[in-house]
Amino acid sequence: MSAGVGSAKKHGETDERLHQVVAWRESGLFSETERSVLALAEAATRMADRADAVTDEIWEAAAAHLEDVQLGAVVTMIALTNFFNRVNATVREPAGATWG
Repeated sequence: MSAGVGSAKKHGETDERLHQVVAWRESGLFSETERSVLALAEAATRMADRADAVTDEIWEAAAAHLEDVQLGAVVTMIALTNFFNRVNATVREPAGATWG
């Protein structure tokens, strides 16, 4: 189990929701706020595919549900997650692996 999944479950997240994150658009298990954040995360992660990946519509949807500090925290977490995913892929280290 990866550290992120363990942390999510520790904070009360269910297996059902965790397994449906990949299909968040089709799933009825996510709130409008969660959907706006998932859309923002997906768009920001795909930024390498197209420069305008985070459209005004995606940004405004997230901003409508979050206060500025929350939005800043979400953007920072998206950036950090993408950073570590790229480092792990570069050095061929599975996410959540421990060294030792």
